[in-house]
Amino acid sequence: MLDVSSNNPAMKTGRLPLPTLRSEKLLDQLRERIRYLHYSMRTEQAYVHWARAFIHFHDRRHPAEMGRPEVELFLSWLTNKRKVSASTHSQALSALLFLYGKVLEVDLPWMSGIDRPRGTKRLPVVLWPDEVARIFAVMEGEHRLFAQLLYGTGLRITEGLQLRVKDVDFARRAIIVREGKGGKDRVVMLPQSLTGGLRAQLARAGALWRADQVAGRGGVEMPDALGRKYPRAGHSWTWFWVFPQATHSVDPRSGMPMCRRR
Repeated sequence: MLDVSSNNPAMKTGRLPLPTLRSEKLLDQLRERIRYLHYSMRTEQAYVHWARAFIHFHDRRHPAEMGRPEVELFLSWLTNKRKVSASTHSQALSALLFLYGKVLEVDLPWMSGIDRPRGTKRLPVVLWPDEVARIFAVMEGEHRLFAQLLYGTGLRITEGLQLRVKDVDFARRAIIVREGKGGKDRVVMLPQSLTGGLRAQLARAGALWRADQVAGRGGVEMPDALGRKYPRAGHSWTWFWVFPQATHSVDPRSGMPMCRRR
């Protein structure tokens, strides 16, 4: 039974303790904790990469046997030998902080004392309208449409690749972006000049979707637990990708074959 007394450290911090990890291997424990906290797939891949790199750098020693000198030596190697950017350095440090704090659940004061690198401010590169037009002129097909969509709506690349049929509203000339940056939804305007191209793209996507239905393929990735709540939703047209890839791939978490985004 959970102790709710005033002597419970979890109550003093205002946070409940994390559940016990079931996986045996360290990297599997890292994945388990990341998924429990609903981090993105990209974050999971990055954190696992840096945890593995840290372990291999120190001749496969377990992180619980290491401390501040080993962490700083690894980060110093990344900076001085690998010449990584400040953002990459910060990502590696964040991965190790997560590994020690959320997986090993070790409260190490020295971790907060490790300095983060200072990022360099750069002037953004902004293209003139005629430069953008020349780029579009040498592109073809759905690649050109995709680039125009990003330019005309302000979508990020991942947001455009994750766009589903149900989120394109031609009647209201709007596109609903699901779980954008920061996990937030938003609505952007759909340029009138792109409606014809998007309708044609949906027709091409529809042909792939119908072929999948005939072949009995696995459908598409569903967010969170919707795949269990609505088992057939992943096979429906409304949840299909607007820009699906031409070949089938395997979902990295479930292992199920499906026609996924590029």
